[in-house]
Amino acid sequence: MTYRIVFVHSFYRSGSPSGENRAAMAQMEALRSAGHEIHLVAAHTDDLSSAPLYPLRTAVTVATGHGRSPLAALRQLRPDVVHVHNLFPNFGRSWLRQWEGAVVGTLHNFRSLCAAATLYRQGATCTRCVDGDRWAALRYGCYRGSRAATAPLAWAGRKKVSTDPLLSRADKLVVLSDLSREMYRRAGIPEQRLALVPNFVSELPPPAGTHRSAPEQPEEIDSRWVYVGRISEEKGLLELLRRWPAEDPLDVFGDGPLLQTCRRIAPPAVRFLGSLPHDELRRRLPSYRGLIFPSRCLEGAEPLVYLEALAAELAVLAFTTSTVGQLVREQGTGMTIGWDEPLQGALAQASRCFPRMRARCRTVFKERYTQRAWTARMETVYSDALAHRQSGGLA
Repeated sequence: MTYRIVFVHSFYRSGSPSGENRAAMAQMEALRSAGHEIHLVAAHTDDLSSAPLYPLRTAVTVATGHGRSPLAALRQLRPDVVHVHNLFPNFGRSWLRQWEGAVVGTLHNFRSLCAAATLYRQGATCTRCVDGDRWAALRYGCYRGSRAATAPLAWAGRKKVSTDPLLSRADKLVVLSDLSREMYRRAGIPEQRLALVPNFVSELPPPAGTHRSAPEQPEEIDSRWVYVGRISEEKGLLELLRRWPAEDPLDVFGDGPLLQTCRRIAPPAVRFLGSLPHDELRRRLPSYRGLIFPSRCLEGAEPLVYLEALAAELAVLAFTTSTVGQLVREQGTGMTIGWDEPLQGALAQASRCFPRMRARCRTVFKERYTQRAWTARMETVYSDALAHRQSGGLA
């Protein structure tokens, strides 16, 4: 069965590369390829942020839930399902209570539970707001380090599920990791309304004119390790570089507020290569020794860079505090290390083991993270959401 689906998404600034933006666009194309009719109702921060009083208007929208609404477009398009991805900060939320059709929401992060969206504060996991301390975010200025900037989010989330129209209204809520499912269940979302559907990435085509007969033994492996991601506190790169062995080569792809600090402390064997176009980055990944994932926060999703590493047959060295660390242990796609363990020995062991893990990485990718697997799961989610709405929301 095919559906008419409208995606509602507020796009983050293009200057800050967003996995959510990329995932939403890829998902629309996947559904179109499967024969569904897809429409997009969007708000673009790039276009809106130059308007007078933009920060004040978005603060009011976030705090009250009233603001830009997709209702007019939805009533014209008359979709079977409205699929909400991101409303922050350009769309209001109150319109959800007026829409009578089926609604699916994807919870890309912990924004509905945490002003910072990361469950991370001052170098450690923080679940004070999830656990009922409703004004903790305001006390600590968790959004952009500012109490003023945090105030609208703290007010909007003061009663969590009951005051969030998406969490209370959606027929199905898509979570992107086991951890995210557990956190939202802990916050009061009934188990039957949560659906675990990990993201996907497209398969990497083989290099032109080549044929890999043995995936675990690619034609050429670089001696370098690779880090890909935002260069910010919660991503753990700064702590990683403080411990990085001087003789081990590492390439860093990405940008962020800690870039200059990381440059200053990095050993000479570390290269900072900036942000590459996505296709070029994926082309380079298969040649590396392995991906380093030092994140210190609880990721709400199974990160796209992890999926892309598996598609590139690249094993992962992750730290035990991260979502990817748990995935690596469960799926056998690399190694994990604690922050108190010697890094040099772990890198040496990974260098010996990772070439044999390439076939395993490819198998896990094929079974779990392909476009086909994602589409099949989402078609079930849409069907369940429609059944729930048709039963009056009682199923």
